[in-house]
Amino acid sequence: MHRKIMPLGAIGANCVILWNDPSAAWIVDPGASPEAICSFLDENGLAPALVVFTHGHFDHIGAVDGLLERYPGLPVHIGPGDVPMIGHPQNAWPPDYEAVKRPATLAADLVDGAMLSAGGIEAKIIATPGHTPGGVCLLFAEEKLLLTGDTLFAGSCGRTDFPGGDRRQLNASLRRLAALDPELVVVPGHGMPTTIAREVATNPFLQ
Repeated sequence: MHRKIMPLGAIGANCVILWNDPSAAWIVDPGASPEAICSFLDENGLAPALVVFTHGHFDHIGAVDGLLERYPGLPVHIGPGDVPMIGHPQNAWPPDYEAVKRPATLAADLVDGAMLSAGGIEAKIIATPGHTPGGVCLLFAEEKLLLTGDTLFAGSCGRTDFPGGDRRQLNASLRRLAALDPELVVVPGHGMPTTIAREVATNPFLQ
């Protein structure tokens, strides 16, 4: 599986593009700069199959309007608990991040244990509330890859002082992640990739 990590927007959220079949790429957390995402797709002969939000904060969803202008009907997936954020006027940070429209194709189907498949790629959904009520991680077991959104970072973890944040829930979510395969490569929502083994050994929030 190919992957491209694109830090986008004023806050530098990691948009991750994944593909095996060039006609069915995944776009995870398109937070800003839809033109940059579309340019990458065009330059590499890719067409998207779906968009996935690890959670609903503005810096992870901000490019969805632009993507849907270019690719009408593109499915958009999110955890049920974060649906109220999508299209909410307060889920914004002007002028860098304006509120998005709620996509007509939005599917609140990222529930714990569900499988999401497209283009020869399959991910298991791990519900990881705490940073937001509906936050999820995406586990690509065959590729030993884990996309953690803002639940787990290299050396840190997500904040819980935003509306809907819950430190107790986040701690439980982090314990779940710490018990996963130590060889998993972790691509977080911000910052550099890491591994479960490295975070278990060094991240104070996983001790």
